[in-house]
Amino acid sequence: MFSGLFCWGAQMRYDPKSIEPKWQQIWEGSRCFELSNDVEVLNKKPKYYVLDMFPYPSGAGLHVGHPEGYTATDVIARMKRMQGFNVLHPMGWDAFGLPAERAAVRENLHPALITKRNTDNFRRQIKRLGFSYDWKREINTTDVSYYKWTQWIFLRLYERGLAYLAELPVNWCPALNTVLANEEVKDGRYVETGDLVEKRVMRQWMLKITAYAERLLEDLESLDWPEGVKEMQRNWIGRSEGAEVYFAVKGTADSITVYTTRHDTLFGSTFMVLAPEHPLVVQICSPEHRAAVQAYVAEVANESEAQRMDTTREKTGVFTGAYAINPLNQEPIPIWIADYVLVNYGTGAVVGVPGSDERDFVFANKFGLPLREVVEGDVQALAEGKSVTNGKLINSSFLNGMSVADAKLAMWSYLETHKLGQKTVHYKLRDWLFSRQRYWGEPFPIVYGSDGEPRPLSDALLPIELPALEEFTPTKDGSPPLARAGADWLQVKLADGSAATREVNTMPQWAGSCWYYLRYLDPHNDKALVDPKLERYFMPVDLYVGGVEHAVLHLLYARFWHKVLFDCGVVHTKEPFQKLFNQGMILAQSYQDEQGKYYYPEDAEHKDGACVAISTGKVLKTQIEKMSKSRYNVVSPDDVIDTYGADAMRLYELFMGPLEQMKVWQMTGVEGVYRFLQRTWRLVVDSQTGEFPSILCEHKGPEHEALERMLHRTIKKVSEDTSELKFNTAISQMMMFVNEATRATSVPREFLKTFLRILSPYAPHLAEELWQRLGEKQLLANGSWPQFDPALCTENTVNIVVQINGKKRDEISVARGASKEEMEKAALASEIVQRFLQDHPPKKTVIVPERLVNFVV
Repeated sequence: MFSGLFCWGAQMRYDPKSIEPKWQQIWEGSRCFELSNDVEVLNKKPKYYVLDMFPYPSGAGLHVGHPEGYTATDVIARMKRMQGFNVLHPMGWDAFGLPAERAAVRENLHPALITKRNTDNFRRQIKRLGFSYDWKREINTTDVSYYKWTQWIFLRLYERGLAYLAELPVNWCPALNTVLANEEVKDGRYVETGDLVEKRVMRQWMLKITAYAERLLEDLESLDWPEGVKEMQRNWIGRSEGAEVYFAVKGTADSITVYTTRHDTLFGSTFMVLAPEHPLVVQICSPEHRAAVQAYVAEVANESEAQRMDTTREKTGVFTGAYAINPLNQEPIPIWIADYVLVNYGTGAVVGVPGSDERDFVFANKFGLPLREVVEGDVQALAEGKSVTNGKLINSSFLNGMSVADAKLAMWSYLETHKLGQKTVHYKLRDWLFSRQRYWGEPFPIVYGSDGEPRPLSDALLPIELPALEEFTPTKDGSPPLARAGADWLQVKLADGSAATREVNTMPQWAGSCWYYLRYLDPHNDKALVDPKLERYFMPVDLYVGGVEHAVLHLLYARFWHKVLFDCGVVHTKEPFQKLFNQGMILAQSYQDEQGKYYYPEDAEHKDGACVAISTGKVLKTQIEKMSKSRYNVVSPDDVIDTYGADAMRLYELFMGPLEQMKVWQMTGVEGVYRFLQRTWRLVVDSQTGEFPSILCEHKGPEHEALERMLHRTIKKVSEDTSELKFNTAISQMMMFVNEATRATSVPREFLKTFLRILSPYAPHLAEELWQRLGEKQLLANGSWPQFDPALCTENTVNIVVQINGKKRDEISVARGASKEEMEKAALASEIVQRFLQDHPPKKTVIVPERLVNFVV
């Protein structure tokens, strides 16, 4: 039962500013959204785990696009609670990472202080929207008590050989002095800042995600995810079946292994291409070609992977002077290097078959390399710019006359029988680059002995706390910022008495977001990552909502870590997120002049058919764009709530259109749903007296049958549409009910109480207020979800078409199940029909029950 915050006073009009803070205070005080972690208590009800992709708390705060997904999950969470579920609905902060560190340098303020300031602001904004989060489970990836377990998971990865050090070319961002993952680089620039990126060879921590490639692929099939997201993950993993073939290098003891998915065309090989970084390039290069090769390697060193894979670019390359021997026919073929071959995909070497491959065809034509047709019709197709055919094999010895599929099988067998190669599965997926040369991240639980080899620290020494530093830039010699820490942190004495030095790289921001959904289950446990009983009760996540921009990286990384934890016995499910839903982006109108300068919306006015900046008089073009401070088109939730209230903002977020679609924010739309809330208010509160309105009655009578049917149809539709995340149509149905109730001469009190139950997940503050004004003492948030009567969800009448000589003349209503005679009588009673008949009886009447009456005259 709730307590004493209920002085109605003289409030007569709907005033969110007085209603909403009151109910937020009551919910928090009653702790009605908190779940017990007593498993015996939990087991008395079914569970529902609904999860948001937790935000990075930026200094800009939330804009109205951010709460769209949060509002959707909150509606589901509130409905599921009312339906009798133990609902786990938590919130936290993905707060480590480069943005906070960059802000710290700009503002001369420690990242910890910036992170606290930003999370406090995000929390304040989110709480204003009345979301039913269990705040006692709040987590922050930068809390020592949290990242202790991130470090613990890293040690499990290390123990299983899934974390290792490697010297490899990495994406180095000079502007930020850090390494970036391949996924963070596009067109040679860091995707977040646009800073140029170059290649450097460095010793880095890697995670062997490739060891889980097949499981990551197979287990996608069991998930209720958007097919587009699953396809993106399949493409990223990139499974292919082919053959590894061994080519000797002519005149040397060296051998090059080539991976190809078109092993059926090996008799058409006329050249080989190595990646510029391939380790054998220097070794096999002839003296007369060495200078050209070295110049080419230097030229392409800083190209991004996207550039190198761009099929529209002009092909470049250089001859090494060396030849490989085709093991099938002993023919020597020239070895080239070209940037379109990547050292970390396949074997870093490809065999050129220009008669059956478009890329090889273009390369061979440019450099005058020979072409041999081995699949009938392929050369002509390539010359005409068409896809290769699926013809018969020719010029291919024992494969001649075979189909492509049969030739692949035969070649696999031949290669393995003669020990010339083997059937192989390859993946595009590469191991995960896991080191960052920055300060604001999780320290590794690794030290290095005098021999320079890494040694894991014991679990008992966790957490390895991030030391306090005043300067967050790398040292003068290029070492990461943690190298600035004092000797008391950097130097460690091991159990055997020997000295060791800590790892000074930190983990990437992805680390903390890989497993946060598990810590919500047991956030205050200092003995284990999660209590096994709680994990078994709550997992997997039943509904995970977030942006499609996380379709590959976050979801793939989280699935990988979850599978490792499954193998360690920490979790009992193979997958973390059973159902995934991607909400669409909310866009906004922006205003820009010809020079590219953006203007605030309040500085733009429309006159004489053009949009003009008031301050400068310049003509502006208007466009729909992503919300951004740089475009001056950000709408703050605080501004919307101050004007219309949280319930109006919640409703509009979901009423704009289907959740998965992109929408454009319009303040006039918020005003529209605000008027709906006002109409709902007036059903219970007279705007003149503050008392109950005259239409409110105590008992249901025969005159309320139509409204009662409308109510039950509304319960049915809202229940079904909300469950299917079709929030906009559910809201539309509730608006229809309120319109009907507003037009009615009287409305039973119980009808409104029932309606408030289904409104409450959407507009919880208003619903609680009216529920209490109608005399209820218990919180509506703790109430039950109403059931609809199927018999009341069907209409008693049906509309039928009335035709004369096959042409529609009228549409009338008749009782459902009416006889043919009753239908004919009702049709003849129509004034419109009588006007057309002109008192002449029809010669014939055709009747389709409950659908049509056709008079033939």
